[in-house]
Amino acid sequence: MTGAKNNRYAMMTETPVPKLIMKLAVPTIISMLVTGIYNTADTYFVGRIEGYGTQATAAVGLVFPVMAMIQAFGFLFGHGSGNFLSRMLGAGKKKEASQMASTGFAMAVITGVMFAVLGNIFIKQLITLFATGDVSGDTMGMTMEYAGIILIGAPFMMGQFVVNNQLRFQGSAMYAMVGLVAGAGINIVLDPLLILVFDLGVKGAALATVFGQITSFFILLAGSSRGENIKLKFSNIRFNSYYFIQIINGGIPSLFRQGLAALATILLNRTAGSYGQDAAIAGMSIVTRVLMLLVSALIGFGQGFQPVCSFNYGAGLKKRVKEGYFFCLKWGTVFLAVVGLICYIYAPSVIAFFRDDEDVIKVGSQALRFQTIVLPLNGLIVMTNMLLQSIGKGFKASITASARNGICFIPAILILPHFFGLRGVEMTQSVADVCTAFISLPFALMEVKELSKQK
Repeated sequence: MTGAKNNRYAMMTETPVPKLIMKLAVPTIISMLVTGIYNTADTYFVGRIEGYGTQATAAVGLVFPVMAMIQAFGFLFGHGSGNFLSRMLGAGKKKEASQMASTGFAMAVITGVMFAVLGNIFIKQLITLFATGDVSGDTMGMTMEYAGIILIGAPFMMGQFVVNNQLRFQGSAMYAMVGLVAGAGINIVLDPLLILVFDLGVKGAALATVFGQITSFFILLAGSSRGENIKLKFSNIRFNSYYFIQIINGGIPSLFRQGLAALATILLNRTAGSYGQDAAIAGMSIVTRVLMLLVSALIGFGQGFQPVCSFNYGAGLKKRVKEGYFFCLKWGTVFLAVVGLICYIYAPSVIAFFRDDEDVIKVGSQALRFQTIVLPLNGLIVMTNMLLQSIGKGFKASITASARNGICFIPAILILPHFFGLRGVEMTQSVADVCTAFISLPFALMEVKELSKQK
């Protein structure tokens, strides 16, 4: 091995697992927290629009499925290419890793352009899909404005998701963090300026988000050419069945997870809107963003585990994979239990921070309490899914990734409101989380048993 290659290999295979995970996890936790904060920034600042705060909050919530679908395809190409290239680097096959990196990036940008063009052509049909007829005209107009601009940023959003994940899976978590944090900072600074100072409303929120994504895109792209990182080259692009299948195998769980999150949000918005119109949609939208922020720290922790898992699995060091899984499972669950308890106690204050509306607070605080009761179960759910995905168990990972927002959520949102009304909407995600934990547990036990058989 060359010196640089040997240094990277030694770091990933010889550093004590807890130390290595924390080294890689701290930057990704910061990245995810900052990303979660700027995902909630739009919701916070549009809620301050005088006279239209509730409608604007609802509009941002209605466009969440659009962003979730963009993220879904970004993660498909990012996790699919990242998992594969990390295993190839662990096995000493840099050529295959380099070709996968460029191919995954190119596919993401092309798909993003298609989203931008087709999404704006059929934007009316998309908005109609997101909401019921009970939504006010003001909310629908704001939703159209917000969604149109967000869609334009799709190529940059997808591209930066891919490069960020590829850097993480190579062990360059620090630079991946710099790229995301820079974009988030731009978004957070521009939100109050464009929304409130320049009086652009939800249009300003969308512009701030897109400018932030463009900033991250170019910083991360520059980072892919630094140091030991695999350089993205046009000559390395390979549009063939081999790399396509590998991307699908490694990334389809992420596509299912994020894609079903979009579908779940559509169903949630439509069902909530039929009970309380804008206030109910706004309340559930706030809860969705708050839970995203809470879980983002856990996901960042797990993302520190993913390159350790895939690299060592590729190198045949299965004992280190098992050790890393249990380390993350234990501390992830403890973290969620603590933050869940805090949010349960202060639920009304958390919702009021985003929107000081009595009806919004009533719906949001009840839903937040239902979800925080079962929040610790996400430690098992998230870490098991990341383990399966990182070691190339695409089918099993797809099942666990589909459970929370699909297999378990969709029946719950269709059934519970018929028996419990709006309370059924508020408790749907909690019921889905419990069912998902029961699905994840057997997969976790089977995989741990297999890892225990190997050195």
